[in-house]
Amino acid sequence: MAFNKKSKIFIAGINGLVGRSLKKCLLKHGYTNICGESSALIDLRKSNDVIKFFNTEKPEIVINAAATVGGILANNKYPYNFCIDNSLIECNIIENCLINDIKKYIFLSSSCVYPKKSNQPIKEEYLLRGKLEPTNEFYAIAKILGVKLCEAARKQFEKNYFSVFPCNLYGPHDNFDLETSHVIPALIRKIHEAKKYCVKEVELWGSGEPLREFLYVDDLSEGIVTLMQQNKNETSYNIGSKREIKIYELAQIIKNIIDYQGKLKWNKKMPDGTPRKKLETSKINKIGWKEKHSLEDGLIKTYKWYLKNLKSLKEKKIN
Repeated sequence: MAFNKKSKIFIAGINGLVGRSLKKCLLKHGYTNICGESSALIDLRKSNDVIKFFNTEKPEIVINAAATVGGILANNKYPYNFCIDNSLIECNIIENCLINDIKKYIFLSSSCVYPKKSNQPIKEEYLLRGKLEPTNEFYAIAKILGVKLCEAARKQFEKNYFSVFPCNLYGPHDNFDLETSHVIPALIRKIHEAKKYCVKEVELWGSGEPLREFLYVDDLSEGIVTLMQQNKNETSYNIGSKREIKIYELAQIIKNIIDYQGKLKWNKKMPDGTPRKKLETSKINKIGWKEKHSLEDGLIKTYKWYLKNLKSLKEKKIN
């Protein structure tokens, strides 16, 4: 089936970090027939809600960017929720894609699905070749399920369903709640509030030693749209950045952007997570995608968005 700029595209999770960026990217590329609903109107964990949505909207392409997500604290605190919520979302969406004969389905997995001690850089075929990182294994297991459902649909029904594995994402509309946020929004909020309230020292989790790669969300969206336009796709694609950085170096860059004059204190009693997870991205690079934003530029854009939207974010004074 040939897709065109008028093909209806359903973005699951359209109001999230990735969903908002994807919609903007698709509109930029001339795709105007985009649908999606907020979680207040459709609960993707409920099969009846998803069935009704597909029957009403009748999409031709589906991009699943919906997920229950969070950092180490949230993953440790709510393992069952992370596992069951994401599994239900994935099963409901792909089942309705099959029932409605959707020709192209793109599933957003995560780099956390790879083994904790994986060879570096990590290739797509390293999935399930070792034990997972304990601090996010329940989320990772659910995401692995989504990947394997795509592979099963390809094998059994010859569908062009595939997964993308992004590295750590950040950007406008990120989650800045300190209980459930990932590392960049958490660092931005903690350091910003320390400056605002004249706190002389900010405590951060772990040793700061783990290496990570971070990708500005708009660069991910460009990669997904590039893949969406391909006639034939492989089962999975890593989407990562050119640069690895230690968490303590990342914190220092954010500290400088915010112009915070206090100290950063690392609490080494708290978990670090996976020591390193650098993605190998030759598959998607070969079809023309590459990262456009440097880490510094992306962080500056993200902090400007945070400052502009402070009123809509719940700010809690540091004790």
